Amino acid sequence: MSDMYRSEVPQYGTLMELVAEVNAATLAADPALKADLERTDDLDRIDLERHGAIRLGTAEELSTMRRLFAVMGMEPVGYYDLSVAGVPVHSTAFRPVREENLARNPFRVFTSLLRLELIEDEALRQEAAAILSRRRIFTPGALALIERFEAAGGLTDAQAEDFVREAVETFRWHREATVDEGTYQRLSTVHRLIADVVCFKGPHINHLTPRTLDIDAVQAAMPTRGIAAKDVIEGPPTRRCPILLRQTSFKALEEPILFRGADGAQAGTHTARFGEIEQRGLALTCKGRALYDELLAKVRDAGGQGNAGADYATHLAGVFEAFPDDHETLRREGLGYYRYVPTGKSGGAAPGALDSLSLETLVASGHVEAYPIVYEDFLPVSAAGIFQSNLGGQEQRSYAGNASRGAFVEALGAEVRDEFEVYEEAQARSIEAVRETLRPARQPDAA
Repeated sequence: MSDMYRSEVPQYGTLMELVAEVNAATLAADPALKADLERTDDLDRIDLERHGAIRLGTAEELSTMRRLFAVMGMEPVGYYDLSVAGVPVHSTAFRPVREENLARNPFRVFTSLLRLELIEDEALRQEAAAILSRRRIFTPGALALIERFEAAGGLTDAQAEDFVREAVETFRWHREATVDEGTYQRLSTVHRLIADVVCFKGPHINHLTPRTLDIDAVQAAMPTRGIAAKDVIEGPPTRRCPILLRQTSFKALEEPILFRGADGAQAGTHTARFGEIEQRGLALTCKGRALYDELLAKVRDAGGQGNAGADYATHLAGVFEAFPDDHETLRREGLGYYRYVPTGKSGGAAPGALDSLSLETLVASGHVEAYPIVYEDFLPVSAAGIFQSNLGGQEQRSYAGNASRGAFVEALGAEVRDEFEVYEEAQARSIEAVRETLRPARQPDAA
């Protein structure tokens, strides 16, 4: 998928080169960071890690997409209501949930479902629904292999190769619209994202996102590579201890398309696909997230991102001085999730003696180290900010109060995982692994 997108959007290749250079420079300048990433097996993920984003039109498409991602061990995590930010979709993120699976497949797809019920014009709403009902976004081969996986509990190597080839076709860009220009313009007038979902053959990838270790450096360097960056980095400010997710992007491309017409295809343009970069930090607990949301609300209440970039960044940093910025405080105050790893240090302790010590004592004595668990999910306000920055300045419609998790879950055909439970389980597994390592070995029964 990455190779396909690079061929479709050349600036993505330039962006990947820039991110690789920044990451290499960051690791060279911070040997401790490199050592920590090596110790937690996260270093190899940096260059491979991506998240993609797609937009679907119907409940059937969403349900089948869930089944497609299940073949790759990816589950729906989190419910995101973007309608409150003027974007008529709600979403989830398909991703692996266990650390060993993330190590093999560090990939996420932010998947949005169009909410046709938010189109006020009933005739246009029905027309959009009719258009979507006629399209088929999955190849017969992909559907057959999904069914094979579900029946057999897996695929052979050859079947897996076929599955990847067939599945990628779902996400390919098609420049031929499925409607005439008049229909496209009517839908675009309501909301450009609606036109993007309804008027094409499938849910083309609208961006793939490499992970950087220094998003500020990437943001500053993008113009030097001919890439027009958005004005403001979404998410928390620059910190010594990064938290959650920071994102920026380059502006969406205006691409030539062909509309249907009575006298043949008619040339036009469409703007939707863009480039995005992310920097991921510590996954916050419910307590930490509540503090984050409280501080972010203060920033937005004071003028938010309507400020110029530098002014906004300064204001954001000032407000977030109230959020602790060292890992020991973050961990002790229960603001973030951590993975605990034995150091192998014995300190002269008798075998099994360490098992009776508290986790805090083991950390303080150097027998156990705590590493931040990386945030693998998304922030609704940030996601909406990225969407809005690439839809132009006329898309600030409000659909406030229209969260509908129940309807989304019904369309999905399964419950979404709670992200806090996923991180809580990961932290608990690491603590149990520490205890297992320190537990005295069982003596064989006497003969």
